[in-house]
Amino acid sequence: MTDQYRLIGAPVAHSLSPVMHNYWFRSLEISAYYQADLVTRDELEQAVMQIRASGIKGFNVTFPHKKSILLLLDELSERARLIGAVNTVVCAGSRLIGYNTDGVGFLQGLFHHFPNLAQKQHLSVLMIGAGGAAYSVAQILSETIAERIDICNRTMEKAFHLSAACGASVLSDALTFAQAEQHLDQYQIVINTTSVGLMPEQDHLLIRLDHACRHTVFVDLIYQPRRTALLKEAERHGFPVLNGLSMLVYQGALAFQMWTQLVPDSRSMESYLENNYLS
Repeated sequence: MTDQYRLIGAPVAHSLSPVMHNYWFRSLEISAYYQADLVTRDELEQAVMQIRASGIKGFNVTFPHKKSILLLLDELSERARLIGAVNTVVCAGSRLIGYNTDGVGFLQGLFHHFPNLAQKQHLSVLMIGAGGAAYSVAQILSETIAERIDICNRTMEKAFHLSAACGASVLSDALTFAQAEQHLDQYQIVINTTSVGLMPEQDHLLIRLDHACRHTVFVDLIYQPRRTALLKEAERHGFPVLNGLSMLVYQGALAFQMWTQLVPDSRSMESYLENNYLS
């Protein structure tokens, strides 16, 4: 019997999660199959009902459902509850248990590419965006290497909300994009967590980088395309950059381990996807 796993979100056609998980299933000789299902906001409740009745073993949740799915689950891990977002669900019979592996996966990928950051503390971080992924990343950074996490977002109300959440453990301000640009030299890490750049025809530069510090690391959680407008501009200025592929792999490996109790090879997977699937 082949176990079934899913990814639900909109859009999902760009996702490399099916490639990744199915590769791991084959390499570990697990009889299982993972597929991506397009589920719009209006379809989410019905989709979760169908999943609950289907007998599948687990599923991932991506944009735009990471927050809205909370009320449709039976149980949340402590981290998912604190963040208020879920990206991984374990199906225990008919019970759906929500977890969040995004933040830990992000940190593992960041340290893999920039191991010097693992030795640092009291860093200042600028977060662009205030959605579910931003909460996940902000929480893990506040627990580890960040002393300040500032938030800029198109909707200031959301920026204030995330900033207030960060303020429980680190310094944090909600900023306009103009304010963030003017103070860019204060940050050691700048992270885009928005979906801007996911559709190349809609991609645009969110902030000007003229005031950035020479050693600032620019990160975009998008991995397809390989380089968004933000990362292209950062590279043009000579800044170190990182796309979202490492986060995809490491958060996926954590989900895979929850579902199967087996640890997949994350490092070789990142190279495999980079060399064969990124444009």
